[in-house]
This record gives sequence, C-alpha cells and structure tokens, in this order.
Amino acid sequence: MRYAAWSSCGCTRLKHRRQADGVQAIVLAGGYGTRLRARVSDVPKPMAPIAGRPFLEFVLDRVQRAGCRHVVLATGYLHEVIEAHFGNQYRGMSLQYSVETQPLGTGGAVLKALNSLPDTPSLVMNGDTWLDQDLGAFVTWACARKPADCVMLRRVDDIARYGSVALEGERITRFGEKLGSGPGLINAGIYWLNPGSFDRYPFPVSFSLENDHFQAHLADLQLRGMVTDAPFIDIGVPEDYDRAQVEIPRSAVA
Repeated sequence: MRYAAWSSCGCTRLKHRRQADGVQAIVLAGGYGTRLRARVSDVPKPMAPIAGRPFLEFVLDRVQRAGCRHVVLATGYLHEVIEAHFGNQYRGMSLQYSVETQPLGTGGAVLKALNSLPDTPSLVMNGDTWLDQDLGAFVTWACARKPADCVMLRRVDDIARYGSVALEGERITRFGEKLGSGPGLINAGIYWLNPGSFDRYPFPVSFSLENDHFQAHLADLQLRGMVTDAPFIDIGVPEDYDRAQVEIPRSAVA
C-alpha cells in the first residue's frame, strides 16, 4: 500500500489506516454561499433550508442509500451549525468532521479528510449540488474500473455556465475548461477516488481538486467518466435554489 501524500511543507506520511467497514464518503460542506446571501444569511450553504429541511440532509440520505457506513463532513464556515445539527451519527452512518481553519480549496479539503480515513476508495461529493442519480450504481460502476479515479458527468444543453468535460469512450480527455456555449458534458461534483490518487504530486495547502489535480494530471490519472441525464441543481445559484424547493423533495426518497 502507498501512504505518501504531499503538502507545501514537503512529503508527509498519511497515518497507517484501518480497513473500511462498508463504503466511506467525504462530503464537501464548507461553502460560504455568497450568491445566496439574499435568500439565506445565517447558516453555511449546505445547511440552506429546502422545504423545511437542511439541504445537507437530502445529500446524506442519498449517501446512506449508496451503502455508506462512515462519512467525513469537510466543513469550514459556521461549521458549528453543522456539528450541532447532525452530531456524530445520521441514519445509521457514523459522522466525523474535518474542519478547515484556513481556506483549503476543494483539493485541500479532500486531502485533509482523507488523512483520517481507511486506505480504501472513497465516494467524494460536493455538499451544495444535487444530482437525482443512484449513487450506489455509480459506486458499482467505478469499482469495476479500478484503479482509475472516476467522475460523474452530466449532459447539459448549454455549458456556458460550467466548465466542460470531454470524453473519448469512458476516458476523460479534457476537464473543467470553459469553452463557449452549446450542449456538452459538465462535472456533476461526484467522484470515486482510489488510495494513492494524490501520492505522486506536490500540492500547496490550498488547491483545487478540479483544476490543480484532475485537469493538471489527466494523463497520469486515467480519469473515467460516467454520463447521466439525471436532474441537476446547484443550490448556490439563487434561481436553482428556488427551483430546489419543489424538485428536490419531490425526487427524494425518505
């Protein structure tokens, strides 16, 4: 097994970790929600209310149905609100918290969370987007492509608002570049990361998972993409947040 992970201070070893009991997940829940200030101003973005429930509950419901037993919530802004609401368990899953004391970016937050997890693959996802997709099916699909890291991709009518992704077969050949408009594929913010994904590269304390890791190391990582047409909502966008009030409760299963 490999345990090396790089930081801005040089090569540091990850702790020798136990084997996972079931699927493990990391949920990135440290968003500020700057664009949502007019709608929600007193809670972190993942806790924005959707039909009377925190959005993060809907995300964790999906994670639980995928067979996850243990979840790390990577938090930052107003992390106390999330911890007070969920505690250390939710729907039979154990919860732990990886708290940013300084901005780490998506990559830094994932790497910090991985330090406390067993040395087995992890389901990683954004805590401020909703994809009405069976996560268990994605996990099964991704496991069959080991040791490649995998990304859930969403077909959209217009890529202008997002960074586009290009595929050749299942292999991702371009990741996250903003290239005009029109139909295409986008990153849906759900990943399957294998142990050692970060081992070979130097990273600063704060870095982007999407730009500084996936896009920068495409040739080495052999990223695979699973494409879906499932409904997708980014609650950080006010119009999408309003749409989420109806669409997410309607599609969610209790």
